Amino acid sequence: MSIETLWAPWRLAYIQGRESVTKPPTPEPMQWRAGAAHDCFLCRAAATLRAHDRTLGVLDRTACSVVVINRFPYANGHLLVAPLDHQATLAGLSSAQLLDLQTCLARWCNSIEHSMQAQGFNIGLNIGIAAGAGLPGHLHWHIVPRWIGDVNFMPTVASTRVLPQSLDSLWEQLSATVGSPAPAVNQNASHNKFP
Repeated sequence: MSIETLWAPWRLAYIQGRESVTKPPTPEPMQWRAGAAHDCFLCRAAATLRAHDRTLGVLDRTACSVVVINRFPYANGHLLVAPLDHQATLAGLSSAQLLDLQTCLARWCNSIEHSMQAQGFNIGLNIGIAAGAGLPGHLHWHIVPRWIGDVNFMPTVASTRVLPQSLDSLWEQLSATVGSPAPAVNQNASHNKFP
């Protein structure tokens, strides 16, 4: 029986509680948005120049939203969609911001479905520490792509998730979809590839 090596180096520091070990040097924004928290990675992503998007994992910015790759993903292609403003509650968002965020969620699900052949999604928002928000001061939706059969013994028995793609490679793949509408996906096609 052969033994395969699973490599996901970005997870180790997170698991061991040493998150700062794996953080790349973060550029300092020239100008922060009003009300931004300087220790908030989403505020930094919202305020930093596009030249640093790859370093920060930023895929997209709109008038009201920012989309970033989750550095500690639950599954390949795990993204975060957040308002540009440091806002902790849904009630604090304007109608325009809410619409923009929902439009981003729909657009990025479509992009992931097309580029990664995702067959489904878990989309979630945790509001407040009691609800499990890891960054309670800045709302963010999780988009977690799913594939039929993507749950196996590893998460159940070994408390380990296997991610077959580096974060940099994911950024390259998904950033290519920015600005161009994703073609319609054939809903009748059977996809059995796990990206």
